[in-house]
Amino acid sequence: MDSSWLNDLLVGIITINQILTAGIAITAFSLFFYSLSFNLRNRVARSFAFILLCVVIVFTSEALESSSNTPDIITVFLKLEWVGIIFLPAAYLHFSDAILVTTGRPSRGRRRIAVRFLYLISFIFLILLASGNLLGSVILDNNPAPHLERTLFAEFFTLYYVGVMVWAWINFARAFRHTLTRSGRRRMIYLIGGASAPAIGSFPFLLYGSTIAQNHAFLFWGIALLNSIVVGGLIIVMAYAVAFFGVSWPDRVIKSRLFKWIMRGPVTASITLGVMTIVRRVGEFFGIPYSSAVPTSMVIVVLLMEHTITLIAPLWERWIFFGNDRTDLILLQKLGDRLITKGDLKQFLEAILAAIRDHLQSGSAFVAAFNQGKISMLISNGLSQMIIEDRLDEALEVINSENRIKGDYYLWNDFWIFPLYQEIDNEEIEDTMIGLVGASITSEPSIQPEQRQSLDLLLQRASQALQDNVLQENIFNTLQDLQPQIDQFQKWRAVGRFDSKSSLLMNELPPEPDFANWVKDALSHYWGGPKLSQSPLLQLQVVKNALGENENPVNALRSIIKQAMVSIKPEGERRFTAEWILYNILELKFMEGWKVRDIATRLAMSEADFYRKQRVAIEEVARVIREMENHSI
Repeated sequence: MDSSWLNDLLVGIITINQILTAGIAITAFSLFFYSLSFNLRNRVARSFAFILLCVVIVFTSEALESSSNTPDIITVFLKLEWVGIIFLPAAYLHFSDAILVTTGRPSRGRRRIAVRFLYLISFIFLILLASGNLLGSVILDNNPAPHLERTLFAEFFTLYYVGVMVWAWINFARAFRHTLTRSGRRRMIYLIGGASAPAIGSFPFLLYGSTIAQNHAFLFWGIALLNSIVVGGLIIVMAYAVAFFGVSWPDRVIKSRLFKWIMRGPVTASITLGVMTIVRRVGEFFGIPYSSAVPTSMVIVVLLMEHTITLIAPLWERWIFFGNDRTDLILLQKLGDRLITKGDLKQFLEAILAAIRDHLQSGSAFVAAFNQGKISMLISNGLSQMIIEDRLDEALEVINSENRIKGDYYLWNDFWIFPLYQEIDNEEIEDTMIGLVGASITSEPSIQPEQRQSLDLLLQRASQALQDNVLQENIFNTLQDLQPQIDQFQKWRAVGRFDSKSSLLMNELPPEPDFANWVKDALSHYWGGPKLSQSPLLQLQVVKNALGENENPVNALRSIIKQAMVSIKPEGERRFTAEWILYNILELKFMEGWKVRDIATRLAMSEADFYRKQRVAIEEVARVIREMENHSI
């Protein structure tokens, strides 16, 4: 009885571990897509995405292997798991190098070469894995879990794995020392702590501890369960730290977006998978191999999770992510939800016109409003808008003549005209007319007193709607004027998250296409001309730094352009081969002044192909100059 109870407990632990393993794969896969979706241009995010891809391969293979019974299929998944393990060391060093660059310690070439060399070593280990030399045959019996037998090459890989991971953590420590702000150091701690989970949790320790695991099954599966919990949690912590790299959004936006992504993706998928697994296992326990309760439970869990997230999301945003700015941000949210769009305004005014037509028994009506000092038709009801819009100036002349019929309305052709005024709380300043309402006259040209009260209320609401719209447009214009400054401030704040002095002091470079056009203009007047002497490139810090070796800024710019050209020049003696084509185009066209037709003939290409290659060459020179500028501060 005791043995049966322990066996059931062990089976339960194994099942939970399988669910968590699949959950880790789902989480890593979801965060992988998050990195690709929002900050793919950032080097840190790209290298982190590759780590996540390795984790996806490892834990997906492990989850599929644990649910398989065929030895051949188990072997395939175990080897596939090792594909992710093999590339993890190189991915971690690549990631640590990107972190160092972000914190102001760019590579002088040695770290970049080391990263590429480690990727080459990874491919060598991959070939050994495919050939069956890295690992031996699969061990299925008398062990708590299947695993591959280790070989001499596996011993070398273990040393390589540990050594590279230590190297990566040294880089992490260097990056932490160069991070000075409190928030930056806190996130760096999250990143370093989170990075330990995939590195340790992905390694197959059964290579060295199979005997101990065989004799202590509860210990092995208990550690495996704890490992799955820690890895799943720390991957999210690591993703949280990386989410701040390469984006200029405010912190609250990053946190809220990541939290929603995790809740709607990994959490929902993992809970759904767990419920489905438990329902299926319960069915098997009662002798039902498959039950309609499995898909039903899946649908119910997904709907409940999405409904719950939708209801709770506004609450957690306000109380977790808004902080001390909660009042201002809630106000902005409410304004965003209640903004009067042009469609909203026309819809409201259309209802007002319908009510006025019904009240006065008019066949048609319209509303016109002032826009930049000119009256224009806003909405019409029951008549052609073009016919009235061309004659609105006549209506204004009638109003300016102060030829009122009764009260404050006028007669114009076959219409009653009701001016709409913006009310100003100052008796010394007259109210400003912001629009007018027109309604076609019925058989009775005068408005009865009993109609007047309701009509005044409708006109007051139309006037209020136009006033609110004018005020809102003024706010929008102000925000539009502030948009460039706000964007620039967010960029400065973003690069300061990790105290990169070079990033904070860096000149704001234009987008790459514009920058390439600057370079093209400077090259076209390389030997003299306004496109060189008045080039925006003269303001670059790298050009200013070169003034000490040159007579004037123009010569300094020439030297920088020449250095960039030389950097794309292949090694060895100059030749007219495909390898030299970009450099030869620049040299012949801009340095030696050849004509396009002569260059195309000399390089054996069409003129259309020449222009395509010239664009590529200029873009390459622009890329080099951008890198020189980034490293010049």
